[in-house]
Amino acid sequence: MTKDNGAKQLAERCAQAMWPRDRASQFMDIRLESMDEGKAVMSMEVKEHMLNGYAMCHGGYIFSLADDAFAYACNSQNQAAVASSCTIDFLLPSHEGEVLTATAECLHQSTRNGLYDVTVMNQNGQVVARFRGRSARLNKSIIPEEPDHA
Repeated sequence: MTKDNGAKQLAERCAQAMWPRDRASQFMDIRLESMDEGKAVMSMEVKEHMLNGYAMCHGGYIFSLADDAFAYACNSQNQAAVASSCTIDFLLPSHEGEVLTATAECLHQSTRNGLYDVTVMNQNGQVVARFRGRSARLNKSIIPEEPDHA
């Protein structure tokens, strides 16, 4: 969205505030790679316990990774937001040992609703899934607003 360094710092501070409470991401060993205003990049290694009966990564794990990147991106402006709807298209299978990276980017953000796209790729740069999420803001901040110092 913007190259403003202050906006990037705010996005990083929002992520730092969210991460300690994000038990699901921690449990799945999802890593936050980078943050910016309206953008988040997260990664995850496919482990044995994530495989389905076909020895492929269960779609729920891929969805969770994409959903996490979406969540961090839509909360990057210090306006608490939740998903109002999400869809995903699985394009390629993933297997044990692969590293998946989800990149979420804002397409539109109003005062109340947002639209975000997430691309999930493997370590070879192949697109594994495409996710689209719509967000709704909760009318509260993630971190306390700091007063302007004159």
